[in-house]
Amino acid sequence: MAKLEVHAQVPIAVDNKYSVSICSDAFNSPGFLRTLVLSQQVLIVTNHTVAPHYLSFLQTAFSDRQCDTVILPDGEEHKNQRSLFTIYDALVEKKYHRDAMLIALGGGVIGDLAGFAAATYQRGIAYLQMPTSLLAQVDASVGGKTAINHSLGKNMIGSFYHPCSVIIDVNTLKTLPDREFKAGVAEIIKYGLLEGGDFFVQLQQLIRKGLSFDTKELPSLIAACCAIKARFVVADEKEQGVRALLNLGHTVAHALETLTQYSQWLHGEAVGIGLYCAMVLSFQLGVLDECWVTEVALLLQEIGLPHKIPKEIQLDELIKLIGTDKKIKNGRLRFILMRKPGACYIESEITPPMLEKALAASIEKG
Repeated sequence: MAKLEVHAQVPIAVDNKYSVSICSDAFNSPGFLRTLVLSQQVLIVTNHTVAPHYLSFLQTAFSDRQCDTVILPDGEEHKNQRSLFTIYDALVEKKYHRDAMLIALGGGVIGDLAGFAAATYQRGIAYLQMPTSLLAQVDASVGGKTAINHSLGKNMIGSFYHPCSVIIDVNTLKTLPDREFKAGVAEIIKYGLLEGGDFFVQLQQLIRKGLSFDTKELPSLIAACCAIKARFVVADEKEQGVRALLNLGHTVAHALETLTQYSQWLHGEAVGIGLYCAMVLSFQLGVLDECWVTEVALLLQEIGLPHKIPKEIQLDELIKLIGTDKKIKNGRLRFILMRKPGACYIESEITPPMLEKALAASIEKG
């Protein structure tokens, strides 16, 4: 049996302080898993894609107590009320108490669903995040955001509710489809643009060398992203100010996902397009040098991610959805823009003509 190796730990210093552990072979270490879960009632929430790979390891680790499972369909289109109530039904029917533990085993969709169920069942029970996708490992599992989608918008119903711990086993990336891995890199690029400096330079180099699941720097890259996000979360836990910067690229991304009913892009792919649109808008406002617009496009292309809006997308419909964004404050749409890597800011003076011009410039040609 492989031995557990902990590569890094990132503390999240919110009120109920917890840590993110980046490791290898956690699933092969039942003793380690049992030290994290003291409850005698464990509900594992996962999906049909992840369950065949990792569910049995958790069932073996917690075979000494009540351990039940909820296996949901895979995909963003299933992050809805129906899936949420499937979790509630299991909790109620199996008589789970307030001292129970819920384990989110999967990507960002599972983390959001399980986290929101934990936040609301009996007014809050503990939950553990075990993210298995790169996107969830570097972003979705950290920070306490939980939500489900509404038919009129993404993540419209949710709460801030932190897990008791996050366990990232980098070995799960070996079973991640290539498309999913690439989608996760979009979020890493976002962190590179937010952080700038040496981190962004290292990221540029790794992408051009060919970033993959067996890149030896990947565990430290994941840890760095978690640490960057932790800094924003601790400074502004409920997203009233600087934490909104973490939404770089997400305003357009969420609108695109909603417009296409989550059928055309993975979340990270939509974020790639959103990042490019944010760069174009920043350039058109005169705050960003055009070389950075080109560089972001090249990085996305190197990974194999889209960056242009498909020409069949109706801009008026897209703009209408952007107008429902959660970052709106006092009736004003707030965009996350960039002056240079490491110098992003919140812009609340974007007019509809400015937005339309930037989106039009971001459409595929031909």
